[in-house]
Amino acid sequence: MDNRQQIIEICKELRLPSIRKMVQDETDFKNPKQAYEVLLQVLLQEKSDRLVRAKQNRIRAANFPQKKLLEELVVDALPNQAKQKLPHLKSLDFINEGQNVILTGSPGTGKSHIAIALGMEACLAGYRVFFATVPSLINQLKEHRSERTLRSFELKFEKYDLVILDELGYISFDKEGAELLFSHLSLRAGRKSTIITSNLSFLKWQEIFHDPVLTAALTDRLTHKSHVLNMNGPSFRMKETEEWIKTSADKVAQN
Repeated sequence: MDNRQQIIEICKELRLPSIRKMVQDETDFKNPKQAYEVLLQVLLQEKSDRLVRAKQNRIRAANFPQKKLLEELVVDALPNQAKQKLPHLKSLDFINEGQNVILTGSPGTGKSHIAIALGMEACLAGYRVFFATVPSLINQLKEHRSERTLRSFELKFEKYDLVILDELGYISFDKEGAELLFSHLSLRAGRKSTIITSNLSFLKWQEIFHDPVLTAALTDRLTHKSHVLNMNGPSFRMKETEEWIKTSADKVAQN
């Protein structure tokens, strides 16, 4: 493909009809070959910049509480199931297949880190991602219902390539909240991917939802063809705190 044709194709991709028409009509440049070379470099740079901006915009729109990367994980310290399944999850095939990822276990074992890091990877790969803690999502849903904008939110929510819901189980909620969460997760069941982190096992989810029938239905839909990771293990944060205390004590002793 020569420079002229390459410019035409890039103009189509970047939606620059005026430049494309100018090149297609072979506007009388004083030195067409040189003009095409310069224009091609300009367009390639614009294409590259747009890709970077698009990635940044997707990460910003996802509303992550902080940026976490998979490379920052201490893999050897992860629970066994996380070690085994992380390579497959990194591929993001679960998003293409509309599968869920459920991470349950004790606090401080890397559940939120893995969830956010996979969300970051998804944003970089071109997927649209939504992040929220479960309590904040329920508050959003209630606000949308009271403002009669719930349907508009539903249409957006069900179209995200990946929804990440963090901290299920830290705060219980009322019947309205449980029903809203159930209905919105049901919109995505079997079609779009959802990652959920919880400090409670499935057997204890009824303590949050206060409805055995609804709990059973939600658990069934979320776990169908999903990746369920048992994240029980020693706390990273507790280990870091202990190391910090030891280091501080050593510094005091040295002084």
